[in-house]
Amino acid sequence: MSNQQRLKSSADPVGTTTEIRPVLSIPVDFDGLMQAHLGRVFNERDAPRRLDALRELYAEDATLFEPHQAAAGYDAISAAVDELQASLPPSFVFTAAGTAVGHHGVARLQWSAGPPTGPSAATGTDVAHIENGRIKALYVFLDPAPR
Repeated sequence: MSNQQRLKSSADPVGTTTEIRPVLSIPVDFDGLMQAHLGRVFNERDAPRRLDALRELYAEDATLFEPHQAAAGYDAISAAVDELQASLPPSFVFTAAGTAVGHHGVARLQWSAGPPTGPSAATGTDVAHIENGRIKALYVFLDPAPR
């Protein structure tokens, strides 16, 4: 069975085989991609530079899912980031809380937001579906505020 594997189908009592083809994918630096997305998209306040980063890091038909809205495409995602940044003090930055991890086309990165040298005002996790080495969908999860 050179380039193909055959497995006995458990659903077929006769014992026929099901062909499993190898999945070809490009290797992805999950940490590099997620760190770049945080720094070059969410921390970028210059819209033209942010659009350049979006075109490099995100798929053309990418969608950003935030708790209160969704945005599809480079322009809409950039506008959502503009809106987010406008709601935060100008000194706030997003900082990765460690290394991003991923496998099988899904990655996650924990982050915090706040002044560069001060306490975090918010924390959360970004979960990305990655296709062909670029972010296809990004889900932003905000941690609940401490009680």
